[in-house]
Amino acid sequence: MALLEFRNVNKVYNNQTRALNDVNFSLQEGEFVSIIGSSGAGKSTLLRCINRLVNVTSGEIIFNGKDVTKLDKKELRIVRTQAGMIFQHYNLVNRLSVLENVLHGRLGQKSVLSGILGNYTEKEKKEAFEILELLGLADQAYKRCDELSGGQKQRVGIARAIMQHPKLIMCDEPIASLDPNSAKVIMDHLKEINKKLNITCLVNLHQVDVALNYSERIIGVNGGEIVYDGPSEELTPKKIHKIYGSKKGDLITDISEGKR
Repeated sequence: MALLEFRNVNKVYNNQTRALNDVNFSLQEGEFVSIIGSSGAGKSTLLRCINRLVNVTSGEIIFNGKDVTKLDKKELRIVRTQAGMIFQHYNLVNRLSVLENVLHGRLGQKSVLSGILGNYTEKEKKEAFEILELLGLADQAYKRCDELSGGQKQRVGIARAIMQHPKLIMCDEPIASLDPNSAKVIMDHLKEINKKLNITCLVNLHQVDVALNYSERIIGVNGGEIVYDGPSEELTPKKIHKIYGSKKGDLITDISEGKR
């Protein structure tokens, strides 16, 4: 059984803007899949429908055996602990320490009162340190997040997601705001997490060359529709043109061919 399945999913904003159009695909446990496409193609909407940050207009999204479009608040909270989210702009609490932000990954498993009081067990704190060690941030544990670089902040976001014990990690443009060196560090860590912890990864990217380097499978989105879904090695210049359009496709094809 697939870990995630989209069945004829449509999303229309304000009864006029179609963000997703009859989207169908499935994701198997352990996969590392990149979604590529131009800004406004529907990539972010697609991800946010999975944990219902955005509600679909029609269709079904089956995650871990349940249709998330039909869940009540209690059931949805459980699903959101199983599907960690990493954002382009980090979504950290800057005034809190690195460790506190990572521990926030456990909030979905706690009562509201425990979350407000910050009641974490010694076992949870130990695990948070181990995750920070994995991501090369143990020495930053007590530093405020607003003192970190962009790449470090993104690693804290990854650590927080791992702390949820997710089956799936969704990354919405995780390297868009980073320099090339920091971007490589982030992608290397995501790949390591995928392989070492067997966490399925679904990553939105603008950069075709990065998608080719890290993903066995690529999904291409244009105008809210999936126009390519297949192995990275079969992503030909013609298919890149179909995803991005002719003008941008020329530039991206040149870049991606240089990375092959």
